[in-house]
Amino acid sequence: MTTKDYTYLLNKPYSLNERQTTELESILTEFPYLQSARAIYLKGLYNSDSFRYNTELKKTAAYTTDRSVLFDFIITEEFRSIDRTILEEKEKALSDITVNNSQEVIPPMDKLEQSIKLSIKEAAIEAEELSVKIPEPVIEPFAPEPLIGKPLKFDEAETHSFAEWLQLSKLTPIKREETPKQPEPEAPAAKKFILIDKFIEANPKITPTKNDTSIQVNLGKTIPESEGFMTETLARVYLEQKKYTKAIQAYEILILKYPEKSVFFADRILDIKILQQKQ
Repeated sequence: MTTKDYTYLLNKPYSLNERQTTELESILTEFPYLQSARAIYLKGLYNSDSFRYNTELKKTAAYTTDRSVLFDFIITEEFRSIDRTILEEKEKALSDITVNNSQEVIPPMDKLEQSIKLSIKEAAIEAEELSVKIPEPVIEPFAPEPLIGKPLKFDEAETHSFAEWLQLSKLTPIKREETPKQPEPEAPAAKKFILIDKFIEANPKITPTKNDTSIQVNLGKTIPESEGFMTETLARVYLEQKKYTKAIQAYEILILKYPEKSVFFADRILDIKILQQKQ
């Protein structure tokens, strides 16, 4: 670039073309602190919509003593506008390019590659034809709460119920030669249990009427003192021992003791009768 051309660009920086922008880049390589050249070069990058514009703007700001002047320069309408002659030159250059009718050249496919692609295509077709059926989950029917086999819960006042349950769960001892022991006196809990059994054997079976589903108990008879030892746990113990008759009579006694649970006890009696029929 001659001194005359550079002086012309200083007076008219907005008439910069691509050739002059390239020449300014060479000048900045030799004179990096030439601020006027950097400003004109920045305009050239802006006109060509170069990706280097943002990087060069930071570099120009670093070399500029007063950045406010640089800012005022790049926001002017003249800086933002692109010279019409530059656009016309670009359009003319594009129009001068002759484009020959091109034909897509498909390279020959290797036989091995062709075989692999064919196998993949056939496998994809077979996968679409095979419909995989997901088996529907089998919903098991709801099982009612079992009457027998649930853990029994004893409290401190149910020693007689626990003694009855021990008869069900006790194991046969190993026979050993031992010195015969004197018979021990009968425990109070066992005596209470005997009283309950005698009462159940003496008390007749209560049959509900057809019009009323509630269990009717003969109130004419005097209930002995042993009824006070009857508990729901003991009734369940009878049921675990498969003493269905005693279990039914036990629930009948519980209906008298706890009338607020009479419906529940009556349902238990009906369930026990169903178990009796299956035996």
